[in-house]
Amino acid sequence: MKKVLRLVSLLVLLLIPVLSACSNSEQTGDKPSGDSGKDSGDKHKIGILAPAVTHGWVAAVAYHAEARAKELSGEIEYQIQTSSNAAEMTSQLDDLMTWGAEAIVAFPQWEGMEVPIQRALDEGIKVVNFDIVIDAEGVYRVAGDNEDMGVQGANYVVEKIGKEGNVVILEVPSSGSVSELRKKGFVETIEEIAPDIELHTYATQFTREDGLKDFADILTSLDKIDAVYSLDDETSIGVLQAIKEAGRTDIKVVTGGGGMQEYFNMMPENEDIWIQSALYSPAMVKDAVDVALKVLKGEDAEMETIIPTTIVDRDNYKDFLDEGSPY
Repeated sequence: MKKVLRLVSLLVLLLIPVLSACSNSEQTGDKPSGDSGKDSGDKHKIGILAPAVTHGWVAAVAYHAEARAKELSGEIEYQIQTSSNAAEMTSQLDDLMTWGAEAIVAFPQWEGMEVPIQRALDEGIKVVNFDIVIDAEGVYRVAGDNEDMGVQGANYVVEKIGKEGNVVILEVPSSGSVSELRKKGFVETIEEIAPDIELHTYATQFTREDGLKDFADILTSLDKIDAVYSLDDETSIGVLQAIKEAGRTDIKVVTGGGGMQEYFNMMPENEDIWIQSALYSPAMVKDAVDVALKVLKGEDAEMETIIPTTIVDRDNYKDFLDEGSPY
């Protein structure tokens, strides 16, 4: 009998670590993205649709969206999907609806998303459209103020060079309303406050490679340039490289747009050129996630939220540095 008792005691001692390990695994084991491990019955489900990375700014959208979703993990479950075209995003939208998404934050960059988004709306799913305008009835929208970026850029250029001079505008026709509105705000403001400034418009793209190549050509055709109105930080980095390689010292201002960390860090490095960015931050997507949650909670939310423009240059760039940002 004593032998049996000793054997049972030994088995109990051996089982205690195993049971403890099982218990710890349940508490700390890996969870699917967006699942905090708690009972999600009282949490709202929010899906996030973003393009695959084609540009640093786009990459930062998914980064900031997930950062905000994690901050709200006590109130929401979330899934983030990225896609390369409208067909893929439509398929992912279907997946999110099957998952049970109550709201979707969508950042579509292609035509053809209006129909699937309208279908989601018709089925009672709340949709918050980030940045790009979607023609669908009942959609909420969060975006920056593209036209005001142009207005602020014009005021900045005139402040730095005065009311006369040669200014190059680098538009990006392929970006549609983004370029049109930024250029519109700039040109109309220059015509109003400094009509003697001569404007020269050239087409480029939102990449540093195109900024370098195109502006190198522009430098050979214009002997005197006082300022460059560039719409994007990536383009502006290429412009600055072209200026440096050409040894030009006449250019006093290069604007930008977006909020790129690398570009911010360049601002104090060149005392001869005022490097500026009209902050059109990808972090705005956090506001879109907030709007989605507000709507699901039955709180008041504006149908359209336009984020004001903030100007960043060497005087205040430190306030906008974020070591964790991929952009």
